[in-house]
Amino acid sequence: MTESAAAAVDSRLLAFEDASKWYGPVIGVNQVSLALGPGITGLVGANGAGKSTLLKLATGQLKPDLGSVSVFGVDAWDWRAKDYFGYCPDVDAFYEEMSGAAFVRTIARLCGYKAGEAADLASAALERVGMTGRAGRRIRGYSKGMRQRIKLAAALIHDPPLVVLDEPLSGIDPVGRREFLELFLALAGQNKCLLISSHELEALEKLTDHVAVMARGRMVAVGTLATIRDLFEDMPLSVRIDCPECRQLAARLITWDEVAGLDAGSDSLIVRARNPRQFFRAFTRLVCDEGIAVSHFEPLDDSAHAILGYLLGGIGKT
Repeated sequence: MTESAAAAVDSRLLAFEDASKWYGPVIGVNQVSLALGPGITGLVGANGAGKSTLLKLATGQLKPDLGSVSVFGVDAWDWRAKDYFGYCPDVDAFYEEMSGAAFVRTIARLCGYKAGEAADLASAALERVGMTGRAGRRIRGYSKGMRQRIKLAAALIHDPPLVVLDEPLSGIDPVGRREFLELFLALAGQNKCLLISSHELEALEKLTDHVAVMARGRMVAVGTLATIRDLFEDMPLSVRIDCPECRQLAARLITWDEVAGLDAGSDSLIVRARNPRQFFRAFTRLVCDEGIAVSHFEPLDDSAHAILGYLLGGIGKT
């Protein structure tokens, strides 16, 4: 492979090209095109949006009815693609009588490693997910969080460049959540590609601001939260402004077309802006031209929760 070809593959560790999948008359994924390289991408959307189907296409569990899905340039349905990704599913699928260590060693053996190498890799993976001291217990006695750790260890056993995670933070306690977030960031720091489907939007925001938003089987937005936010200039935005003369400032702002409403206190003002970008420009000019002393300026709902709620709430509306 030439250097330029290798670079092209590296920038598209996971690629969907007009991929569609349906179950009888029901469309699970509808003409999705998406290319992911190294880093962390959060996959978000309402229940039934098509996220699980998308992950199963990415991991070769399903074959697209139309279009294609490739991993490192190899068709995801091809057995050779399995070397390139690790998958941590949402549902549990264990041999319950096995210990956690035995299960992870078995996964390593199924990946083609010899017994001694499998044991070493399993030990390293279990240590990485914080299960070394508990791996000798049978899985049937594990808590939800411990099961999540074992699944993650199994996904990382062969050090894949692509890691696909379906609700990996489900059932994890606060300490475990912090450890998982640190691990995910460390993996991204090794130029791995992580695709994380999660309802834990606050946790995702700590990991990355790059998200892919699905609704009704389609990919409706991909990019950073700021980029997606800019696509919806009519999305109202609440802004907190602290200044000594808030009531006088409120009287000025309420006359602006960009202001949908406001709530003024003695030293703090909440403004509801219709077109945030235009409001920011106009407010900056006002502050600079008239020397208004603003001590604090903060968007209050420019978050994944607000953006996703607005975006999905508008799907299908006229």
